[in-house]
Order: sequence, then C-alpha cells, then structure tokens
Amino acid sequence: MIEIPSDLHKDLVPLAFLLGDWAGAGVHDFPGAEKCNFGQEVTFSHDGRDFLEYHSRTWVLDKDGNKVRPLETESGFWRIDADRKVEIVMTRDDGVVEVWYGELAKQKPQIDVVTDAVARTAASGPYSGGKRLYGYVHSDLMWVGEKATPDVELRPYMSAHLKKVVTPEDVERWAKALPDDMPDDGIAFFK
Repeated sequence: MIEIPSDLHKDLVPLAFLLGDWAGAGVHDFPGAEKCNFGQEVTFSHDGRDFLEYHSRTWVLDKDGNKVRPLETESGFWRIDADRKVEIVMTRDDGVVEVWYGELAKQKPQIDVVTDAVARTAASGPYSGGKRLYGYVHSDLMWVGEKATPDVELRPYMSAHLKKVVTPEDVERWAKALPDDMPDDGIAFFK
C-alpha cells in the first residue's frame, strides 16, 4: 500500500512509493571482491522540503543468514523534476561521492539512474561509474546495481529484494482506517 503523507512536498509525490523503512537480502558479486549474500536496511524519509533523504546499510551474511560484518553504507538525497527526471547525490563509506541522473518510468514505479560524476578519496578503491535500477514490484522494493572500474567493464555487482518494515503504529493506523461495516465473522469479507 502506497501512502502519500500530507506534508510530503508536492514535487515528490511520484517518488512516494520509496518512502519508509525497507529490509531484505541480496547478492554481492564483483571481480576482486568476496562473493556473498548480504542483508540490507534502507530508509527513505522526508522533512517537507523538495528531496527524499536516503540511507542504506548492508552487511555480509553467513550461510545461516547471520550478520558477519558491515559491507557498504551509503546516504544521499533524491530529487525529481516535473519531467520525471531524477537526480541523486550519494556518499559512500568507501570514500566515493556520486551524482546520479535518470528518470522515473512512465506508468510504473521504476527508476533508472546512471552516474554523471564520481569523486573518490585516496583511500577508496578503483571505481569509474555505475548504473542502478529500482522498482516497486508487488509492494516490494527491488534493485540492481552495476559498476565499472578502470579494469572491469560495467557489470551487475549487487542486487536485493526488500520488504517494507511495518511498525505497530502502522498497524494501528490501518486498523482505525477500516470501514465500520466490516463483517463480524471475517469470512464474508473474502467471499
């Protein structure tokens, strides 16, 4: 269920499907790095201004799904204009800052972005750019990231399937919004 908060900046309504806390798992695989499964927590929030704030944490999972160690952390700001063009400024814990541009697809909640500018600190590893695809599919958030280095052509390296995190406050709010004329037995509702 996509909710549009009353205090969401009007320009951000097309990105409302991203709002909230998300959690799930995915796969990391890139030449020269450890191939692994990872867990992820993502938050998209807003404060009424014309951008979404983004924060993502990932960690390596062992074969039983337990956290082993941090993998990547990134944060940034997402904007969209009247022509559905998306821009993202993102900072990652490995010393990389990126500017991404792309667009929101017509008639579906899918965002394709590509790096326009990359800045790296001396401590960061080799990296020359990337692409990402985000999609809202059956109430889940799915994404795939591609990356390139001077030695490796652009190729997929991470992907994840995330589910919306539901809080007790969400359940209470949804329960209050149910119609008063719900059937008492619950079964008639599904007929």
